[in-house]
Amino acid sequence: MKLGEKIRYLREVEGNLRGMERAMTQQELVKAIKAEVGGTLSQSYLSQIESGARPHLTNATRQLLARFFKVHPGYLVDDPEGYHAELMSDARTLEDKLDLWLVGGAERFRKDAALRQALLTLARHENTRDCLLLMEAVIEAPGLVERLLEVLRPAKPEGVRKKRTGKESGV
Repeated sequence: MKLGEKIRYLREVEGNLRGMERAMTQQELVKAIKAEVGGTLSQSYLSQIESGARPHLTNATRQLLARFFKVHPGYLVDDPEGYHAELMSDARTLEDKLDLWLVGGAERFRKDAALRQALLTLARHENTRDCLLLMEAVIEAPGLVERLLEVLRPAKPEGVRKKRTGKESGV
């Protein structure tokens, strides 16, 4: 994969993780980088990188993009000839695929706001795989899910009612 393709891919993933349901535009990326990591990058420079007109990044730009996208700076280079990403056994590749799968699930369940948010939160976590393995351990432990739900998401007591403002009855 070429550097420009990787940047476009990262914009796609970042846009979905941010709930945009699309890739971030180059201009949105430039603004987000400035706001979130304090660096500057022009949209025209980004366009040249993505189109291949500028095949190499300066070290400062590589570090800035790596910090923003939370990837290793070494990812932001062209892959060598004959390199096939699908053959990689690297744990980060697994994490990326898992995160994309969760983002896709969030898209499919977008009408269920709570489930959508849970899937996106899981996809954004630094170590998604460990979170899922922990969830399995919680489910396997008898009664733990119910106890955790009581503590972390307590139901409203039956005697508690919503305060009336008078607007409900048209007064």
